[in-house]
Amino acid sequence: MTKIKQKSMKRFENKIAFVTGGSRGMGAAIVKRLASEGAHVVFTYSKSGEKAELLAKEVTEAGGLAKAVKADSDDAHDLTKAVNELVAEHGHIDILVNNAGIYNGKPFESHTLEEYEEIMNVNVRAVYLASHAAAPHFPAGGRVITIGSNMADNAVGPQTTLYTMSKSALQGFTRGLSRDLGAKGITVNLIQPGPVNTDMNPSDSELADFMRGRMALGEYGTTEDIAGLVSYLASEEGKFITGTAITIDGGLNA
Repeated sequence: MTKIKQKSMKRFENKIAFVTGGSRGMGAAIVKRLASEGAHVVFTYSKSGEKAELLAKEVTEAGGLAKAVKADSDDAHDLTKAVNELVAEHGHIDILVNNAGIYNGKPFESHTLEEYEEIMNVNVRAVYLASHAAAPHFPAGGRVITIGSNMADNAVGPQTTLYTMSKSALQGFTRGLSRDLGAKGITVNLIQPGPVNTDMNPSDSELADFMRGRMALGEYGTTEDIAGLVSYLASEEGKFITGTAITIDGGLNA
């Protein structure tokens, strides 16, 4: 008797995901991972238009679903509009990944008010705005996952004040929002990466050996390491984890 092989359902089949800052680095790895597991992924970019379109094409050619949308996380109207357009098209959102972020390291006294506002707008306000726009449209089992930094708990050196402050704010936001959305079965979590090999923080930079020397594992992480944790928290297996910050930094903060 011939057995009929049934098509197995992917982890995020029929799920709608929205990823901010998804055109490169950790964001691109998250887009690829969620799409490879069946999610229909919409991701934003601000300046890397060519990279964004190439990523969407790569995902599509691999059999996934991904769409690049130009939306600057420093622009409140842009970001809210992108979330609203996704909801108008699909009716809901299952997974929100607040990934977009910027770093501006320089002596504290040389920072301008404009630089302060930019880093707070992208690293904090954008997380609030995307979450606020998405919140009414999550079904039970919805997920909010924000990418922060291990530096929220450990300022590894000078010239990090604004960045550390902005990433620390995400801890309070995550705890509070988990209480607001928990009754609906929606989880809210914060991932705090340490040194991860990206074009913004390459493992062969002048700073890399210093960072490796402070890490328990002595090696940089990969963008796929972060994407794997996002996938776990977004999945059914992660349903009992909420309101917490998970540090993934090779033991730098140990």
